Amino acid sequence: MRRSRVHLPRLFRTASFVLAASYAALFALSAMILGAVSLLTIHDALDRQTTDRIASEVATLETSWQEGGLARLLATVHAREHAPMALDYGVEDAAGNRLAGVLPPLKGKPAWFTLNAGPRRADSLEEPRERLRVNLAVLADGTRVAVGADLSRIDDVEETVLTAFGWVTVLVPGLGIIGGILLSLGFLRRLDAITRTAEAIIAGDLHRRIPLRGSGDDLDRLAGTLNAMLDRIGALMESLRQVSNDIAHDLRTPLSRLCQGLNAARAKAGSAEEFEAAIDHAIAEAEAILQTFGALLRIAQIEAGSRRAGFREVDLRELAASVAEVFEPVAEDQRHRLQTELAEVPRVQGDRELLVQMLVNLVENGLRHTPEGCTVRVALAPVPGGVELSVADDGPGVPETERGRILGRFYRRETSRTTPGSGLGLSLVAAVADLHQAQLAIEDAAPGLRVRIRFRAGGQNGCGRPGR
Repeated sequence: MRRSRVHLPRLFRTASFVLAASYAALFALSAMILGAVSLLTIHDALDRQTTDRIASEVATLETSWQEGGLARLLATVHAREHAPMALDYGVEDAAGNRLAGVLPPLKGKPAWFTLNAGPRRADSLEEPRERLRVNLAVLADGTRVAVGADLSRIDDVEETVLTAFGWVTVLVPGLGIIGGILLSLGFLRRLDAITRTAEAIIAGDLHRRIPLRGSGDDLDRLAGTLNAMLDRIGALMESLRQVSNDIAHDLRTPLSRLCQGLNAARAKAGSAEEFEAAIDHAIAEAEAILQTFGALLRIAQIEAGSRRAGFREVDLRELAASVAEVFEPVAEDQRHRLQTELAEVPRVQGDRELLVQMLVNLVENGLRHTPEGCTVRVALAPVPGGVELSVADDGPGVPETERGRILGRFYRRETSRTTPGSGLGLSLVAAVADLHQAQLAIEDAAPGLRVRIRFRAGGQNGCGRPGR
């Protein structure tokens, strides 16, 4: 027969409760061990102290007898019996007659022994003493002298110690259990908040975030990390949605032109030359579409961070000089001027191929969207804590209201619709800058447009993502 499993309430299965209960049990066990050690130590110390006091007192009485005989001995015993915290005494002559003290009749040879005794006085209402530690000595004339100490005081101290540690042993687990319950309640509340957030996101509310308490504890840091992850996922989802919309809108036109051209060729072309021309036009349109998809795929790979593993030290000065050298003839053909201001700068960590592509896109963008006679300037300079690469032109520039949009995929200004391109050049620049965790800024060059990219010298900008 299958046994049904007994499930503890959720509160008692939390890690915080189990941890608190474990610590409470550990502290209780520690208190018990400490109590036992303390009890043994205290008992040994009090027992030794009592024995030493009795032995010292017997020695004092022997000295009194030696100095003044029996009379001096009895006077000393009488005086000490009425002192605070007095011991118990007993004095008998050689015949066994009681001369002083309250101890029972003294028999036997000189020795240490323990005996049971009643109160000091017959009319005493105090509880009878249970045990006495006694030292019996016989003087030279046969007088028997005994000194005893009540051992119930040691028992009282031991009982007090046991009571104290007993309460500690009981209270510590109780307080630990109460603390564990309180901690578990708080833990469950915050865990439920995380669960509700996750369920809301699963249901489609991608804007929901885990609430933070501002305490800076482990759960707060975990919630902050999860929120950052959700922000990143939300940004990627938004980017995916935007890409889907952009593809649907911006690639529909070239595909429509391709279909129209092929349909027109089939309907109207009457010679081989016309068919060839139509096919050449279709191939050109298809290649442009493939280039657009290739650029999108490249941007997606860059944003995924798969290229970061291949980072190496890159000399930006040498890289910028090489790109400028390649584009100088192109600029002259288009009746532009290409200038460089390349200072000595520290090396940076990065992907050389992507950095070349980023700079090529910036230079091409400057040459393509400025009228004849304009200047495109590539500058490289050290800045505090890093290196700044900038590409500026003195053309008409971009209105401030549109500067934040030109980094988007397929975005093209109305004045640029007639120029070749897919609107993905600056999107790739932004993706490469983001991969290298560099700060990218677009600003007015007065006149013209300036794109500034700031790298951290010798490495990446930590684990965070740069702002734009």
